[in-house]
Amino acid sequence: MKPAIVNDFSIQVATVNGSGSQSANLILMRSLFNMGIPVSGKNLFPSNIQGLPTWFTIRCSKDGYIARKKELDILVVMNPETATRDVAEMRPGTVVVLNEDIPVGPIPENLIVYKVPFGKIVAACCPDTRLRKLVTNVIYVGVLAHLLGIDMKAAEHALSKQFKGKAKAISLNLGAMKAGFDYAVENLPKRDPYRVESMGETKGKIIIEGNAAGALGAMFAGCTVVAWYPITPSSSLCEAAIDYFERYRKDAGGRRTYAIVQMEDELASLGVVLGAGWAGARAMTSTSGPGISLMSEFAGLGYFAEIPGVVWDIQRVGPSTGLPTRTAQGDVLKTYMLSHGDTRHIVLLPASVEECFEFGMTSFDLAERFQTPVFVLSDLDIGMNYWMADPLPYPSKPLDRGKVFSKDDLEKLKAVGSKFERYRDVDGDGIPYRTLPGTEHDMAGYFTRGSGHTEAAGYTERPEDYKNLMDRLARKHETARKHVPAPEVDFREKAKSAAVGIVAYGSTHHAMRECRDQLSAELGLNTDYLRIRALPLTPSVREFVAARERVYVIEQNRDGQMFDLLRLELGEDAKKLRSVRHYTGLPIDARFITDAIAEMERSRAPRKSEKEPQKVTAR
Repeated sequence: MKPAIVNDFSIQVATVNGSGSQSANLILMRSLFNMGIPVSGKNLFPSNIQGLPTWFTIRCSKDGYIARKKELDILVVMNPETATRDVAEMRPGTVVVLNEDIPVGPIPENLIVYKVPFGKIVAACCPDTRLRKLVTNVIYVGVLAHLLGIDMKAAEHALSKQFKGKAKAISLNLGAMKAGFDYAVENLPKRDPYRVESMGETKGKIIIEGNAAGALGAMFAGCTVVAWYPITPSSSLCEAAIDYFERYRKDAGGRRTYAIVQMEDELASLGVVLGAGWAGARAMTSTSGPGISLMSEFAGLGYFAEIPGVVWDIQRVGPSTGLPTRTAQGDVLKTYMLSHGDTRHIVLLPASVEECFEFGMTSFDLAERFQTPVFVLSDLDIGMNYWMADPLPYPSKPLDRGKVFSKDDLEKLKAVGSKFERYRDVDGDGIPYRTLPGTEHDMAGYFTRGSGHTEAAGYTERPEDYKNLMDRLARKHETARKHVPAPEVDFREKAKSAAVGIVAYGSTHHAMRECRDQLSAELGLNTDYLRIRALPLTPSVREFVAARERVYVIEQNRDGQMFDLLRLELGEDAKKLRSVRHYTGLPIDARFITDAIAEMERSRAPRKSEKEPQKVTAR
């Protein structure tokens, strides 16, 4: 047997969608988490309701790496349709836990195979044939508990949490898990190197999905109106909002102080958000790429008429229907410039569940400060997968409602002979003042329109009026550079800048720490790292690129959308950029990035033109 590999492997469970496997997978992941081992869980599921193949991957890492790992170490085979292919993809020396009731093609002799009679075990521990399908999967939790050395108390605690309040389900599943454990003890002598040991690295942490964290952030931000249309992978954000608001958003008499409305489509959803924002409410919607496409017209109205609102885009693979249950970062350019004409929006790019919570609040402050729709671009990987996180902090800052004139403010203007003009740039920052409907003052009213308008909100088609308006909106966008979340920069060596920089954003971030460690260990290449957290880009991005010889831009789309945005803004320094693009629909992994950068570092031959980008794409 090889030397022990402790707390550093990836498990993939291949099952059938709708078979109850998700509960078993979460119990297994939480069992490891309860032992203090850093973990992450990623669900690869079909876009139908049930019956098609599903894979759930759990990574545990003593080093705290939580991005997807390219290599699999342990496979649990529970799906006849994919069994042969799943086994064929395993590397020599890795482990297969095989349901012996499933026919499989020739199994390579260099795999370590544990055959388990799941049918016989479940028949013995579950007399009710109607329930056997639902408890069969939890048997492999018991089997792996023995093979890996998982503390059964930690597993029992995870199972009780999963079925909290359901005594019968706890009893039935606990019996099945113990039956799997007992079978493994008696029949499966240990022949592989993988095992776990308690670490204590997860104390005080939680496991949560990004969509749930975003919904919590919106609630704490004072959001009272949600309009949405269901679409994968964003639906669970508004569903979580329904649960949280119903629990926490009622007055002393039990009456709801919020409105959550399912609309007929995404365009109507954004229309409700803008109507509520115009009336003074904090309002949001959540969608994915196809919904963003439908929202284009109202996005332009919100930008041009200057109405606040928040739009979450949980990105998935496109174009068209694409792959609804796969992840991507393909909406960056479209969302940043959404609508016809000259339009640029504020876009936030969370990289973690903690930032989904944070930006769930920040987005509303920015929307009202800049009187515009703000887009939060998460993706399926962050939104629907399971992440360790520190407890989400209770907000300590007051809400920023922006420039709103009250009755008293208007009275002061009137007293000095001034007047309120809705679209006048009083302070030179491009941001005008607004009033809210119901403000009791004869100067408070104005006409909101999506057509040409003067500073006083009157209709106009004069060329100079239109140009002045568009120039002011551009100034407002420039002002936003000072207020959006700043990039985070990590220097490998504090005393000096590295020659090579890496730029990434969103969920790509989780592969970067591991990638940079690999580059240092394998190539002796030290890198500095900048993570973009918002658009428009801040001056620090330009400074980061200027201080380095070459900079790799890592993203999960085919066309290098952030790479192109950077080239538009950086001028002469754009020639330093190199593009690494991953677009398989699977979450990006560190090994892919490391290999791509290594390949370009080895082949740094002069290009035909400095304008010709050097790139490596997903293989």
